[in-house]
Amino acid sequence: MLELGKFQTLEVIEQTDFGVYLARRRAAVWEEQERSEDHRNPKKRGGQDKVLLPKRYVADGLSIGDEVRVFLYRDSEDRPVATTEEPYITLDQVRLLAVKEVAKVGAFLDWGLPKDLFLPYKEMTERIHEGDEVLVRLYQDKSGRLAASMKKLYPLLTGDSPYQAGDEVEGRIYEFGHDFGTFVAVDDRYSAMVPKHEDLREHRIGDVIRARVTGVKEDGKLDLTTKKKIREQMDDDAETVMEVIASYAGVLPFTEKAGAEVIFRETGLSKNAFKRAVGRLYKQRKISLEGGKIRAL
Repeated sequence: MLELGKFQTLEVIEQTDFGVYLARRRAAVWEEQERSEDHRNPKKRGGQDKVLLPKRYVADGLSIGDEVRVFLYRDSEDRPVATTEEPYITLDQVRLLAVKEVAKVGAFLDWGLPKDLFLPYKEMTERIHEGDEVLVRLYQDKSGRLAASMKKLYPLLTGDSPYQAGDEVEGRIYEFGHDFGTFVAVDDRYSAMVPKHEDLREHRIGDVIRARVTGVKEDGKLDLTTKKKIREQMDDDAETVMEVIASYAGVLPFTEKAGAEVIFRETGLSKNAFKRAVGRLYKQRKISLEGGKIRAL
């Protein structure tokens, strides 16, 4: 069978005024039939699908029996058609595509072919607008049409990145997994995750963030942090704590002994980061800890 969404090498079997018809190479068809039970049934032998390669894609001198590498999709009239053009994405790939139009039924993306790629609303994870760039995969829906989806990208991202612990990287947020963390596509292709205790709530799907690799798993997937190295981060965290103290008229209504949820809600810091920041401010004599209260000096 001919497969939509993929490149295939097909054989010219018929020439017309409007192009040529292509089919799978005879040798490949016969080999497949010999491996199947169909070769025992004379009525099923020799049948094969064919697809049109429009005249504008037919190279000079192309003749019956010649082979040509083509990509298969459906044209504006929903007919299978071949092209020698290179789309930006193929079946089960993840790529960054530009939004050309947002309509009532969904969005239409530029994927390098005459007919734009449809992204249904049900396959969106974030509201998008014309001119946006979105990370999507190409899939075939129940009706056999090719479409884009912003969902289920994780299995299709690779784990063969060149990065190691300590490297600075850029990645695009594609999913918030509340039980695990924030899922990120480094360089729009490598699988990575920021742990759930880091607050990225100010971001939205599609945002590009800078992060540092903290580890590489056995399968190659990357662990990331958006926080700076401890010494640099402590300075930023200390500044954050001072801003919170100021918002409470110079005295915090809680201490380092407060629950982690309270500290995170008020400061956006983990309990350990908060305690480190308080210790740093105390050594710098910017706060006092008398009477069990954290006060600005």
